Amino acid sequence: MKKIFILEDLDCAHCAQKIEDAVSKLEGVEKCTVTFLTQKLVLEAADDKMDGLAKEVKKIVKKIEPDVTVVQK
Repeated sequence: MKKIFILEDLDCAHCAQKIEDAVSKLEGVEKCTVTFLTQKLVLEAADDKMDGLAKEVKKIVKKIEPDVTVVQK
């Protein structure tokens, strides 16, 4: 399953890379990419893991970049 998150107000390319690295290390993540220019995080994981991973993504983003709002598409 693939989910897309919009990272509103992401203004740091280095932070985008840190978010991608941290989310990629989560158990159950098959693939994660963060595109700084479009402010998108694309997460691929098994359907049964997605809800838990979505919560973890939001926690990671808030820890690295507190001013970013995570919107799930």
